[in-house]
Amino acid sequence: MTARSHYVAGWRIDLDRRTGPRLVSAAGLARLVAAALGAAGAPAPASIGLILTDDAALAALNREHMGVDGPTDVLSFPLLPPSAFPSHAGRPAAGLTPAPRFALPPGRRPHLGDVVVSVERAIAQADEGRGGHTGSVRWSPADELRLLAVHGVLHVCGWDHAEAVEGDAMRALERRLLGQ
Repeated sequence: MTARSHYVAGWRIDLDRRTGPRLVSAAGLARLVAAALGAAGAPAPASIGLILTDDAALAALNREHMGVDGPTDVLSFPLLPPSAFPSHAGRPAAGLTPAPRFALPPGRRPHLGDVVVSVERAIAQADEGRGGHTGSVRWSPADELRLLAVHGVLHVCGWDHAEAVEGDAMRALERRLLGQ
């Protein structure tokens, strides 16, 4: 297990690798997370956690927080309401609610939330040709891991894909951030 903080463009990305191979460099993941935060209009300075783990950990979290048995590829745990972020396609402008200001010790940043990704699931989905959240994208496990990280960060920033319009916009933003 390795944990390390990376500072990029006003954000601190706390990367915690708990298991699995290193598919993507820590610096590369931090830059991608920062790009997703910027694209979503996240407040800065702030911090976010990115935890890379395995199916067993995601299955436990999925059961505890979502009431679903079995692993999933990514879970997000936002700490701010969606209204703290700018509106986007599929989510009408309801007036931006400023991010809550908590009394923090000097030099501390507000925490936006955490994203937990199963490296094991990313590898399996890529190897089986079930990547890209569509179940039909063929690419490397590293590309799948990058997508899951971006996807999770967008969820922390108030994006969702339950409605088709917002889901389409979210997928388009993911592709742009991944350089596709």
